[in-house]
Amino acid sequence: MLKGQLAQQPLLTGMHIALVALGTAAMILVSHLLSAVSENAQRDARDIDLVVGAKGSPVQLVLAGVYHADVPSGNVRLASVMALKKNPLVASVIPLSLGDSFAGARIVGTVPDFIAHYGGQFASGGPWVAPIDAVLGAEVAARTGLQVGETFVGAHGLDSAGGAAVGVTGGHDAHPMMVVGILKRTGATLDRLVVTSLESVWDAHGIQGSADNNETTLALVRYASPLAAATLPRQINSSSDLQAASPALESARLLTIFGWIGDLLRGFAGLVLAVAGMSVFVALSQLLAHRRYDVALVRALGASRAMVTRLLLLETLIVATCGALLGLMLARVALLGLRVWLPPQLVSGEASISAQEIIIVLTVIGFSVLCAVVPALRAYRVDAGSVLSQRR
Repeated sequence: MLKGQLAQQPLLTGMHIALVALGTAAMILVSHLLSAVSENAQRDARDIDLVVGAKGSPVQLVLAGVYHADVPSGNVRLASVMALKKNPLVASVIPLSLGDSFAGARIVGTVPDFIAHYGGQFASGGPWVAPIDAVLGAEVAARTGLQVGETFVGAHGLDSAGGAAVGVTGGHDAHPMMVVGILKRTGATLDRLVVTSLESVWDAHGIQGSADNNETTLALVRYASPLAAATLPRQINSSSDLQAASPALESARLLTIFGWIGDLLRGFAGLVLAVAGMSVFVALSQLLAHRRYDVALVRALGASRAMVTRLLLLETLIVATCGALLGLMLARVALLGLRVWLPPQLVSGEASISAQEIIIVLTVIGFSVLCAVVPALRAYRVDAGSVLSQRR
């Protein structure tokens, strides 16, 4: 009887399973991380039609105001920003005052609508009522361990110089802030922020005077109608000291510039999978070359051509299925390990298998079996009589 490749060459079979597993794991990891980045970028920018701030780089405005991943270009008069509320094309304006941080988290001076915009809900405590009050995003609270009622000191810039108020020297020692609320996790950029009132930021910098005379950094604007998209940005850019940047447009430009990174990662995963498929092809081709007599003997004992072909394809299907499922397990373990280094919003903790993962597993299995078709067809065409006569 024809012995299967699985039993006859366990070392080679194990290598094929490992290659298929690595290809599958790489594809799942790359697909998961790229999807998570895209989904989080869309979530952070949801319902933000414009970012309005000082003249400068529109990309910098979006990175600073929506993703809180850059330093803003400067400040503008709060009155100029809030005047946009009177424009019939504007539905809402949320001012943001940036520039300070605590333990690596950006401190954002804003209005309560900012928390509501991201669907923030309080896990403990509540919103601020005084200029020294602060609300922590879920990720900041988990990382720093601060609780409601405790105080901390912020720092200038986006460094981690700030610390607990007691026994720590920071950039705003005369203005320690008190935690009055901790937010539930939203999966959005709100989780990574310390949120307080505009007055808190002004007080920390020793700014006095009325709100109309003070400055803010930028504002998040939502259109009142689709018509605003065609006229409002140009209106702001041409007739005021402000600049308007569209998160959708600037994010698309960034993806165009840095999209090659995702393509490179996908290419690497595809290369690993291609190597796995070629190894299956080469192994089966070599296997058939060494087992032509066995194939012919089985044929002479009554096995049909189709039976021999199905046997080779079944062996490949078993190897590919084992490798793909092992790759799925490796990807899940790797994602758990990555949670230590990557932000929680990029690494899902869901235990269920996604439709995307199922598609990748089935694609890997199908590709591996496809690579075995040519060797299987060669086995189908083996002339039993000719091969047996050569061995006499």
